[in-house]
Amino acid sequence: MATQDFIPESFQGTSGDIYGQIGWMWRLIREPLIVPLVQAAVYVCLGMTLMLFMERLYMGIVIVLIKLFWKKPEKRYRWEPMHDDLESGNVDFPLVLIQIPMFNEKEVYKISIGAACNLSWPSDRLVIQVLDDSTDPIVKDMVEKECIRWASKGINIRYQIRESRGGYKAGALKEGLKRDYVKECEFVVIFDADFRPEPDFLRRAMPFLIHNPEIALVQARWRFVNSDECLLTRMQEMSLDYHFTVEQEVGSATHAFFGFNGTGGIWRIGAINDAGGWKDRTTVEDMDLAVRAGLKGWKFLYLGDLQVKSELPSTFKAFRYQQHRWSCGPANLFRKMVMEIIRNKRVTLFKKVYVIYSFFFVRKIIAHWVTFVFFCVVLPLSILADVHVPTWGAIYIPCIITTLNAVGTPRSVHLLFYWILFENVMALHRTKATFIGLFESKRANEWVVTEKLGDALKNKSKDSKSAPKKPRLNLGDRIQVHELAFAVFLFFCGCYDVLYGRRIYFIYIFLQVITFTIAGFGYIGTIVPSS
Repeated sequence: MATQDFIPESFQGTSGDIYGQIGWMWRLIREPLIVPLVQAAVYVCLGMTLMLFMERLYMGIVIVLIKLFWKKPEKRYRWEPMHDDLESGNVDFPLVLIQIPMFNEKEVYKISIGAACNLSWPSDRLVIQVLDDSTDPIVKDMVEKECIRWASKGINIRYQIRESRGGYKAGALKEGLKRDYVKECEFVVIFDADFRPEPDFLRRAMPFLIHNPEIALVQARWRFVNSDECLLTRMQEMSLDYHFTVEQEVGSATHAFFGFNGTGGIWRIGAINDAGGWKDRTTVEDMDLAVRAGLKGWKFLYLGDLQVKSELPSTFKAFRYQQHRWSCGPANLFRKMVMEIIRNKRVTLFKKVYVIYSFFFVRKIIAHWVTFVFFCVVLPLSILADVHVPTWGAIYIPCIITTLNAVGTPRSVHLLFYWILFENVMALHRTKATFIGLFESKRANEWVVTEKLGDALKNKSKDSKSAPKKPRLNLGDRIQVHELAFAVFLFFCGCYDVLYGRRIYFIYIFLQVITFTIAGFGYIGTIVPSS
């Protein structure tokens, strides 16, 4: 491999010149140290890329087979419609508990409470439990008054608070199941504060649990009411639609196992108890419970046609906190449960391999690492070190993976290229979060509730018309140092490729620089002005 100076000769001066010294040091370490390290990193990244490609290809083939040949859930399991019987009364309707965990949900608390109270289910067979962990006394008072308002209409709704937020959401759900009035409930439905199920939600989902005692969980699909609010919400919709359309569907159809999404699902309370109940050892208490229940032999059912409206985080700050929790938690859970999964004797070897390799290792860890390390670190470094990266690994396979990801949201196919650039930026946070989870560092159990705006912006715009104020632009609060640092690094690599490189990677690199810079200055998503 021909040696190529890091600093052009025209910039090199005497031995005392700083540029000359840097160039001399680069030549000294490049061939014996940098090139072998970058070459090894390329091979590792190519291996991870192939792992991710095979996973996506497998999922793509299976989802096509499911759509063409698999029976509908109503044909695979026993299912009979629920009918009101005036003679027998409501004895055929099981007693159902609905839990709505909240934390300072000022903008959206009415949404889930109202939707739960309007469900088409006999009122004497339904218990609604609002688990309010709010620290804002004004918000707590508003939520309690909303519960009292519905209770005055004959709805069996209970407002519950705790002395502390111990265990966060898992602690609230666990505490709620200990109440005396819950002991007769057979099933529990969980809705986050921004979720709004349709009135027929229970009548469509409950028959699967009533007539199939081996099923522990019925999970509905999320639909997003604010997906068109901004480009950030469109990007999230693309990622989550693939998760629901492909990953959840394939897991349900082939293994009767998938990760509980934490909301929009119905659990058999007996299965929760059998699995050991809610645990707060990670920030993904929902996935933790699902894995433990799956290892006990319980089956899960995903219903793609049963959809629940919800809201996506539309501010970049809220989205970053959410992605940290969603990336750190699974990695931390994998660390805690991998040996338990291996030693389990109640599930098949095939299911163990699926859970460890596919569900955890490839999707929750490798997918984040290869996206960031390969395309934001190793590929740019290969330009500086003049290390060859095969075209199939740098371009062709990533394009196929991206195309397979697009099946969930056909309406956003024109945004695919920007989605790639945006996912590379977010992979920085996800990669860092997976390492925090795997090594269980101090932020491993950090829990920040995802802020949902509801109609807050509309209300603010109305207030601003009546009493106009000049909003303060808190640019300092939006600056992201890591993103800006990577923008500088990539800009340098792109310039080097233009001047001395033999490839055209600089086109991609400069576009990635722009995306990192936009994210670095916080100009992504909805910007809420300070009053």
